[in-house]
Amino acid sequence: MAFIRFINSRAGRVVRVVAGVALITIGIVRGDGWLALAAIGLVHLGAGAFDLCIFGPLFELPFLGPKLRRRIAA
Repeated sequence: MAFIRFINSRAGRVVRVVAGVALITIGIVRGDGWLALAAIGLVHLGAGAFDLCIFGPLFELPFLGPKLRRRIAA
């Protein structure tokens, strides 16, 4: 549960956005065989930017960040 709390904190969102940008950059710079890495980076960037938690449903928690934080706090 500590991982879910961190990933949905402000710091966790910043880490996801930065990691997403880094993965996209590496994928584009490296070329053809690395474009899948750029796609993975898009997922992380989007999840961080739009406050989504792709791991939430794996733990039977909400997908949306605000709902997830309310559920964890309760």
